[in-house]
Amino acid sequence: MVFRAGIIGTGGIAGMGILGMHEEADIGRKKFKASHAGGYEETEGIKLVAIADVDDSKLKRFGEAWDIPEKHRYKGHEAMLESENLDVISVCTPSYLHREHVVSAARSSSDPSVIWCEKPIAASVAEAEEMSSICTNTDTKLVVNHSFRFTEKVQQLRRAITDGIIGEPKSISANFRRELMRNSTHLLDLLIYLLDAKATQVSGYINEENDAVDALGGTQEVTDSGGGGHVLLDDGTFATIDCTVARDISSMCLQFIGTEGKLYLNNDDGEWRYWALEDGVHIEEQVPGVSGAWSWDVDYERAFPNAANHIVDLLDGDAENRSPGIEATRSLEIIISFYISHYTGSHVDLPLETPLKNVCITSW
Repeated sequence: MVFRAGIIGTGGIAGMGILGMHEEADIGRKKFKASHAGGYEETEGIKLVAIADVDDSKLKRFGEAWDIPEKHRYKGHEAMLESENLDVISVCTPSYLHREHVVSAARSSSDPSVIWCEKPIAASVAEAEEMSSICTNTDTKLVVNHSFRFTEKVQQLRRAITDGIIGEPKSISANFRRELMRNSTHLLDLLIYLLDAKATQVSGYINEENDAVDALGGTQEVTDSGGGGHVLLDDGTFATIDCTVARDISSMCLQFIGTEGKLYLNNDDGEWRYWALEDGVHIEEQVPGVSGAWSWDVDYERAFPNAANHIVDLLDGDAENRSPGIEATRSLEIIISFYISHYTGSHVDLPLETPLKNVCITSW
């Protein structure tokens, strides 16, 4: 059986390239593996058969690049959802549109079993919770594209941390590029995924600097920006998050310090290092159970085919959802709390209560 896939939103992450990840001359002209369409193309048992967008030129460009017949290119997501029977639907629109498109897809006659939604899950915690609830009620699995969860080395690292290679986590420092919603949701999700933790208190800083509108050719201003802060997790770990700098000078770097060892993870220079604590002295060793360091060129590119293969397993009933909406809401809640903390000059306790769940941060 070959499962049928459709995509809502035919921009960069859907399959046409992203500035900063791909050569500018290739964006919009070539197709890329590190995308939803690329993931489908690399995966047996699933085929991209339909696309939807509100922009005719994007529909044409994407349809020609990925060989989607004109009759399966739809102006607006409603037309595709009414006309196509789809097993999985990708939502690749800006995050402030995710709630509308996920809810429409879950309730539609198209009746998908899986919705593969780009990160961050939504523009507010209330939207994210509603999306997860509606998908549960319609028996639709909501998979959020926090890509690191779909890389083998990160999965190996999570098992190693769970097995206690650093003992009880105590302190984390983490850096990545701005903006918080557009980019740094990856960093925060990686942190809570590796520790299987939830935030309980946040203190935030927002610098109001944004590169995305110009870089992505956005048609409206958004509130997403650089920032960071301090996060206390429910296991007692204290984390410092810095996502204030621009993409061209950024580095994705995390350091974990625990009672029995420490980890240094730099995803930009491909350096993952581990020190075991023995008799009060840190001794450097290979990261136990992990087959080498992580890289953007190999591991990130493979994340999309890995995610598409995971979706096939979900459709076959052979897997548990590795990146559900309820977990994606954890990283979103931290980001929203950074904003609330900064603009109110206060610490923020989590989980957020209404009306704070309705605070909306728009992003490309």
